[in-house]
Amino acid sequence: MAEPAVSGVVETPSGKGRSDENFPVGSWLIRRDLRPHVHAFYRFAREADDIADNGALSAAEKVRRLERMGAVLDGAPSNNGGADDSPSAAAMRQSLRATGVTAQHCHDVLTAFKQDATKLRYRDWDDLMNYCRYSASPVGRQLLDLHGESRATWIPSDALCSALQVLNHLQDCAEDYRRLDRVYLPEPWLVAEGVRVEDLRGASSSPGLRRVIDRLLDDTDKLIATARALPAAVKSPGLSRECAAIVALATRLAARLRRGDPLAMRVKLSPVDFALATLIGFVRGGRA
Repeated sequence: MAEPAVSGVVETPSGKGRSDENFPVGSWLIRRDLRPHVHAFYRFAREADDIADNGALSAAEKVRRLERMGAVLDGAPSNNGGADDSPSAAAMRQSLRATGVTAQHCHDVLTAFKQDATKLRYRDWDDLMNYCRYSASPVGRQLLDLHGESRATWIPSDALCSALQVLNHLQDCAEDYRRLDRVYLPEPWLVAEGVRVEDLRGASSSPGLRRVIDRLLDDTDKLIATARALPAAVKSPGLSRECAAIVALATRLAARLRRGDPLAMRVKLSPVDFALATLIGFVRGGRA
């Protein structure tokens, strides 16, 4: 397939937004003055993700565009006749200047999306967790640093973000394979259960594939257990409540994936799940 002509802008928006996520992004629980900075980081990560998931671009072109986002983030001049060729990176640069938060979290997510462009299979849980270290953990770390929280909170935050990432991989396991030939389910685990990667094209999960999914959920439940310490460790009341709500959402989504088949249907959270999680956030969060 021919690649789209490269215009002055390197970003390729998919149309997805905050409402498409499994967790609140800069909700009203977050301090009003910090919400624009949370949204700026989300937009930056969303645009990078959209490049990595763009099936019309080659791996090399994806990496080139992601590296350009990193350069703009670090202050490189525009290549677009004076206009920003990566608007989200330019906005993120301004946010970092205003808040004093390190740019490392942004560069870490770019590392993950460059890996998405070139790495299509995973060996084991540790291999997957190494990916989550760059794709998921920086999201929580950015939010915690923005609030001035102790870095001791990174351990439960990393666990929560990694859990959400794996749950998202399970939700999208069939689509990721069909559209991008990308499989996050460890390939040796599939082989051990007599499952072929091609089985992800099926209308429903085979017993072997179900066992692989449940094995991943077993390890994800351990991450969620570690993440339950996060709300009490966070000093900011609003952020603590949001963390408690997200832990509740992760717990509910893991339970839904236990019962549902991601090949047969889109297993997702409902508005009721979000409402209950918000209530739980108020009850369990903000106690510090």
